[in-house]
Amino acid sequence: MSRMDELKELMAGLEEDLVKFYEKGNKAAGTRARKQLQELKKLSQDIRLEIQDIKNNG
Repeated sequence: MSRMDELKELMAGLEEDLVKFYEKGNKAAGTRARKQLQELKKLSQDIRLEIQDIKNNG
């Protein structure tokens, strides 16, 4: 799976849980959203490092 697909999939799930949390008050969705945001942060950092490595070595 490409990095872009990973980001899109993560964002789609995050959007669903954020809607459930903010609009419906579902606390479990808030917990899932926080977990997905942490995963997004990690994935973003991995992509940043990959880009930097390609830029410097390619």
